[in-house]
Amino acid sequence: MGLFDFLGGNSKECSQKDCHPKMFCYQCEMSMPEGCGAHGQEIGTCGKTATKSRLQDLMTFGLRGLSAYREHARELIDMNPNADDLKTLIEIDDVMSETLYFTLTNVNFNFNEHIAQLMKVGEAGVKVMDLLSGGHTNVLGVPTPVTVPQNKAEGKGILISGHNLDMLHKLLTRIQERGLEDKINVYTHSEMLPAHAYPELRKFKNLKGNIGGAWFDQTTVFSKWNGTCVVNTNCIVPPEKSNKVSNYIDRLYTYKIVGIEGAKKIENDNFDPLIDQTLELPDVTGFDSDATLTTGHHYKTILTLAPQILDAIKSGKIKRFWVIAGCDAPGHGRDYFRELAEKVPADHVIITSSCGKFRFNDIDFGTVPGTEIPRYLDLGQCNDSNGAVHIALALADALGVKDVNELPISIALMWMEQKAVIILLALLYLGIKDIYIGAKAPQFVNEEIFNFLNETFNLNVISDIEKDFGKELAE
Repeated sequence: MGLFDFLGGNSKECSQKDCHPKMFCYQCEMSMPEGCGAHGQEIGTCGKTATKSRLQDLMTFGLRGLSAYREHARELIDMNPNADDLKTLIEIDDVMSETLYFTLTNVNFNFNEHIAQLMKVGEAGVKVMDLLSGGHTNVLGVPTPVTVPQNKAEGKGILISGHNLDMLHKLLTRIQERGLEDKINVYTHSEMLPAHAYPELRKFKNLKGNIGGAWFDQTTVFSKWNGTCVVNTNCIVPPEKSNKVSNYIDRLYTYKIVGIEGAKKIENDNFDPLIDQTLELPDVTGFDSDATLTTGHHYKTILTLAPQILDAIKSGKIKRFWVIAGCDAPGHGRDYFRELAEKVPADHVIITSSCGKFRFNDIDFGTVPGTEIPRYLDLGQCNDSNGAVHIALALADALGVKDVNELPISIALMWMEQKAVIILLALLYLGIKDIYIGAKAPQFVNEEIFNFLNETFNLNVISDIEKDFGKELAE
């Protein structure tokens, strides 16, 4: 079955419910009624084909993810400015503006140049993730492994979801300035879990633990939470999506670009209203678990273990590395990734990042037999996905392997939104092959694009674990 069949087909005779248009574009005055492609057209008025249209969609989706990482990187650069980082930031901005220009009506109709532009976006993705990762470690220190209490809370509490570690640092600092460290505890949710591993955040004694899992469980978790809640980046659930939001909207704060109707906005880094309301609310109850999670395996920390890892590879104690990572989302499709993690042999190592790890980070994977090397390595947030590449490149160099694709590494990635798109484009720019993505194929990719990606990079959509990875699991 081809990718287009997987997506639901593209026949002009299909029903309205099942039909998947070959293209859709209504960006200019020349567009056909209801948009070019809305009635089965294979080419737009301007001459743009369905494939070119979808490649341009792919560009803009990648730019959205790129812009999120660029925004966070800029915040950290402002705290610790230097000429090299600012130069890189300008290079990233130039790619963003050039690529948007590329997608204007009647600019470019050349397939190969579309691919080249996508690789420019991927290169900018590599730069921005390195920039953001470096900004985090420059300002907050290099993370080290830490065991974090899970679903255990007490006292007055603030629960923070999102990705913005800079905002968390500012909030903890303000609580300390007001002398309230003993009265207000701060907890993380979803992609904020890695915060506990950073030295400059871990030094705050009132940063206590993690509550809940991936972003989409927030309606259940926030409803149960007695204190205040903050969402400081994307992945917020609006009232239109869930009526549970009404249970906590009066206690919900948003930060910077994030917002929903009814929530309070933290303006100009003034955390006092949030702190004051937290003090007025009852103590947090109902979170009494003794569970723990492990995080803090930033690539800069993992590289300090290089001698032990190399010895374990050469002696056959480590036979394969697995990158099982990405964005989580509701549904059973991502059970595949937990089942895959459970099937990984004891002499294989799992590398993860992003909120997809909540599908399996409750499992105790232990250490590689005959070593003290952990079998489960949590690199951090989604932007820390660059760490897997740094580790692979370091291994290739140490082992004398010229092509990183020749290393014993298998990659299974969950994708959900636009930040996953820029991560994938970054990996493709670096020439990383044999990637499996899921839980389902992106609808903005048609058969021609998929075939190109499959033939060039051996990019595949997950299907059955044994079919996809049976050979590697049997090693």
